[in-house]
Amino acid sequence: MQVSMLSVSIGAALLCALAEIAQWRRNNRRDVDRVGFMPWRGIGLASAAVAIFALAFWLHRG
Repeated sequence: MQVSMLSVSIGAALLCALAEIAQWRRNNRRDVDRVGFMPWRGIGLASAAVAIFALAFWLHRG
């Protein structure tokens, strides 16, 4: 159980980093009309919350 919570936390942190990079690219795009459809800010916030809670559960059990 402990290893799985740690792996969930690491995976969610990587997804958060990917979402923040994608949001940065969206903010600095050359063509203003090409907005895209992915809500990168929401994905980043949700994955950060999952990473924090999974890490807290991992630390509590350890």
